[in-house]
Amino acid sequence: MSTINDAVQAQKKSNILLAPLASKSTKTVSLSTQTSSTLSVALVNNTSSSNAYAYISGLSLDNDNAVFMLQSDGSTVYYPTSPSSTGTALSEDCGIKLGAPGSTTTVTVPRTAGGRIWFSKDATLTFLVNPGPALVEPSVTNVSDPNYDIYWDFCEFTFNAAELYINISYVDFVSLPIALQLENTSGVVTTVQGLPSNGLDTVCSNLTAQTATDGEGWSSLIVKAPSTGANLRALSPNSGIVMDSTLFNGYYQSYVDQVWSKYTGSNLQINTQAEWGTVSGTVDTSTSKLTFGDAGSFAQPSAADIFSCSTGPFAVSTAEMGNIAARLAAAFNRSTLLINSLQPDNEVVSTYYTNSITNHYARILHAANLDGRGYAFPYDDVAPSNGADQTGSLFDSGPQLLTVTVGGPSSTASQGLRGGSGKSDVVEL
Repeated sequence: MSTINDAVQAQKKSNILLAPLASKSTKTVSLSTQTSSTLSVALVNNTSSSNAYAYISGLSLDNDNAVFMLQSDGSTVYYPTSPSSTGTALSEDCGIKLGAPGSTTTVTVPRTAGGRIWFSKDATLTFLVNPGPALVEPSVTNVSDPNYDIYWDFCEFTFNAAELYINISYVDFVSLPIALQLENTSGVVTTVQGLPSNGLDTVCSNLTAQTATDGEGWSSLIVKAPSTGANLRALSPNSGIVMDSTLFNGYYQSYVDQVWSKYTGSNLQINTQAEWGTVSGTVDTSTSKLTFGDAGSFAQPSAADIFSCSTGPFAVSTAEMGNIAARLAAAFNRSTLLINSLQPDNEVVSTYYTNSITNHYARILHAANLDGRGYAFPYDDVAPSNGADQTGSLFDSGPQLLTVTVGGPSSTASQGLRGGSGKSDVVEL
């Protein structure tokens, strides 16, 4: 891994965070626009449990991108050293004990790449260290992981000299509801509401209903708590396929065939939203591939390819094809290729997931979120220029206070979203 981006992508695939080999970026930011060297983060426990914890991990941008975790006091940074063997326990306590339900615990976070704020309920989480050092993080697709039967979840963030960027993520799974609120130095407040307190049960109920409708494996994505039988988490289709490679075999084939038929003799236009502008593709009957001139071509994707957005024909090697692949994969997940031949420019959110063959996990997650936002698949950030955000992301170049709530948004945040009073302006992105 030579860059921070490489390290973050590896983290997403393997649940292991390792510092990149390259030296830290030499990119400079004007001192007048630099963020503070640390960020205050208020952690709100809105779960029903007095036994809830937070963990904060990432790469320290001001310490040569070293792997770190915050210690239990919420301010001391712990840099694990490289152990002699894999699976070594942390040498410091990094579980930040949250207060009783309704309480707030404030911590201090350094500038960070590949950052995650983790939450657990009713138990602590286990993080391990491999030689490197590499931080071994909890996994929902490894049944032998010591965290497998625990309620836990996370949100992702980057806090650098230019800005804070943070999002809630359902790309791998959903379990505990997480909401975000960011106040900047001018007093402007932006929010992501996330799921309500009963959001997981709603998602699982709708996954079960979808299986009853189409006979597909949506209900197989539900993981139950072994001790109570309650819903523990819902896996994304991509994670579900990691657990069972036969899941959704052939699911998208009839839709893909219709797309190939439509674009045999007619053009699919994709705005790369980058230096390559809008490119046109059509199915080459001699190869049966969707071909975009000299840029490259795509064979028919499987359901697993579509859900992952990165395998099969979407495993591309050039930046231009990467931009095309992202927009094509997003359109397949949302099933809009039969109704919109100019992607993503002419996309309309209300038409997403309306085909019977679609990413119903993403559909259900967006419907369950109070503001309809949250990363439900890897390229859920694809949108028309200046289009509506689907990702549940916040970003600001002057962050003052980040509030992250686990267990569902607080009533005060909801009041603010409805246009509540106070000196801060409230903006729903």
